Amino acid sequence: MTQRTETEFEHDDFEFDTIDEELLVDGRCQQILKQFYQFLQQQGMAAEQASELAFSADLYLRDYLIDFGRQNIVRPQPGIVTKFAGSWFITHTLDPEFTVLERHLTALSELYRYMHLRHLISADELSFLLKEAGNLDYFRQRIDSFLHLAGDGFAAWDADCPGTL
Repeated sequence: MTQRTETEFEHDDFEFDTIDEELLVDGRCQQILKQFYQFLQQQGMAAEQASELAFSADLYLRDYLIDFGRQNIVRPQPGIVTKFAGSWFITHTLDPEFTVLERHLTALSELYRYMHLRHLISADELSFLLKEAGNLDYFRQRIDSFLHLAGDGFAAWDADCPGTL
């Protein structure tokens, strides 16, 4: 039986300034996502569920962190998950639903656990990321308040979400 080896990455492999570097980082993210998908299956998760989590993690990594936030995925900053779930997801989704957001938060929690196992993030980073992802009542309230915005209330609503980006 042939055993798969995972591609090893360094933290600097996810730094980018130019479009060419960004494309390389995007490819590296795709490799991590494929390895994450395979890992989930090796842990006993059904292929369909592993695919859903990898898809959600892809949205977070490549659309939010890389494309929108211009962030190194293995150097997470406190508040990054809060800003994703409490603002970006809500404003970049046609009809934001808490159940969909909850699936994304589950996916990125599992992704960060996987990245910690791969030594791509520290235990301290994992701890604050999981704490942020677990703040479900806050995110539910953020969606509800967004859906009930009226007039020029968006600026105050947006400013009310702590986090970095």
